[in-house]
Amino acid sequence: MQALHNLPAGDWAKGDRGIACQPERRGEFRDGVGLAIEYAQALQCPQLNCLAGIAPAGVAAELLKSTLVDNLKFAAAELGRANIKLLVEPVNTRDIPGFYLCRTQQALYIFAEVASPNLYLQYDIYHMQIMEGDLIATIKQNHQYIAHYHTGGVPGRHEIDDTQEINYPSVMKAIVDTGYKGHVAQEFIPARTDVLASLKQGVQICDV
Repeated sequence: MQALHNLPAGDWAKGDRGIACQPERRGEFRDGVGLAIEYAQALQCPQLNCLAGIAPAGVAAELLKSTLVDNLKFAAAELGRANIKLLVEPVNTRDIPGFYLCRTQQALYIFAEVASPNLYLQYDIYHMQIMEGDLIATIKQNHQYIAHYHTGGVPGRHEIDDTQEINYPSVMKAIVDTGYKGHVAQEFIPARTDVLASLKQGVQICDV
C-alpha cells in the first residue's frame, strides 16, 4: 500500500508546481481529481496531497484564495466519497519562489473557509523550518489537522543528522506525544554516496 501521492500538479518540466490556486485552470484541476482517485484506488492509497501552486502574476489575492478554496471544497468532497483523505502542503518560497501556500496559519485560514471534515495538513518539517520555525509548538497546537509528515535537513534538504539545524529526535518525540499513528516520510536528498545508509540512519533517528 502507498501512503500518499500528489494530485496532478500540471507540467513540472515547464515550471508548474501545482495548479490549485490558478483561476484559469479550474477545469484541469477538477479533471485531475478524478484521475488521482483512480490511481489512489488502484494503489490502495488512503491519502492524496494537493499542491496549491505558484501564484500567477497579476492575479488579485482574493481571486487566488477563492480559487484555492473552491478547488479544495470540490476535491475534499470527491475524495470523501471515495474514502480518501485530502491533504494540502505549505511549501517554502526559497525553493519555490511565489508558491501560494507557504505557512501553517495561512493553511488553517483556508481550512476554515473550506469547512470540510476531509481536509488535512501534509506538514513538511523542512519547509516549515525555513518559513516559520517553532516546529514543536506548531505541531502540538495543530496536530489534529496533520495527517502526514515529511522530513528533510535544513539547509540543503540533505540527511537529517547532526550536520543540520533541526533536532529531529526532539521533533519526533513531540509528534509521538500527540498520539500520531501515521507515516513520517523520509524526503531528503542524500549528500552521501551510500544512499541506503542515509535512509537507514534517517529511520533510526525518527524511531523515538
